[in-house]
Amino acid sequence: MTATTVTQPAVTHVDELRALEAESVHIIREVVAELERPVLLFSAGKDSIVLLRLAEKAFRPSPIPFPVMHVDTGHNFPEVIEFRDRRLAAGGHRLIVASVQDAIDTGRVTEIGGPSGSRNRQQTRTLLDALEAGKFDAAFGGARRDEERARAKERVLSFRDEFGQWDPRAQRPEPWSLYNGRIKRGEQVRVFPLSNWTELDIWRYIELEHLELPSIYYAHEREVFERDGILLATSEFTEATDTEQARVEMVRYRTVGDLTITGAVRSHATEISGVIDEISAATVSERGETRADDRTSTAAMEDRKREGYF
Repeated sequence: MTATTVTQPAVTHVDELRALEAESVHIIREVVAELERPVLLFSAGKDSIVLLRLAEKAFRPSPIPFPVMHVDTGHNFPEVIEFRDRRLAAGGHRLIVASVQDAIDTGRVTEIGGPSGSRNRQQTRTLLDALEAGKFDAAFGGARRDEERARAKERVLSFRDEFGQWDPRAQRPEPWSLYNGRIKRGEQVRVFPLSNWTELDIWRYIELEHLELPSIYYAHEREVFERDGILLATSEFTEATDTEQARVEMVRYRTVGDLTITGAVRSHATEISGVIDEISAATVSERGETRADDRTSTAAMEDRKREGYF
């Protein structure tokens, strides 16, 4: 008798993505049920775009029951701000802009000048002030555990004390996906529904859902210069020094943020399939390759998170 080989159906990427989607939607709903005043942090980057879509799915056909906040350094890529305003207006979402420039003007923070100066550290105070002003007790964010070592220490619900500070030793266990959202007045939780997603998952979900992104995520010509191994864009806020040479190259961005510290990568991927191919072959994390602020020390992100950074 000839043995019959039974071929098991392959688990598709779609099945994996829908499982991740269901988990994230569950987290968002749980937080809205447990906390009083959530807010969704939105940078108009790929992760927060996916997070916003998940929030919309969690409550459709009703609108999402919380506002959207952008911590705006004032040193943004114009393409990203244009996309932010258009996407949120199309979705009917209420936007709160927490402005670092306003914090500088009122003396809440001090600007750091010089060629290596950025407003990244000033975002922390600006964010904490905005959360306090809005009396928000939960803030959704698009951080993923595969981004950076400090973020890998986070729980899905990240407890913050009454000063907005994070202590990795004081985080609550989450066995069997049970989330403890109980907090005292003045305390907060930061919520990371994308904790179990990878950068590749994000891109595959963008492809699956046909999500629009800011154009800088795809290869385009841009004048850049290299500083400390990172390709920075020439702009009114960033210029090459006498020892640096600006030139036009084909680049794209793996992440978006303050353009004074966010680097490009050389690329010819003008469509999402090409980006997915590049990400699949990448051996360096997106922040490791493109974020100058994470190179100040081996614990740069963790230091900022302890102060209250997202």
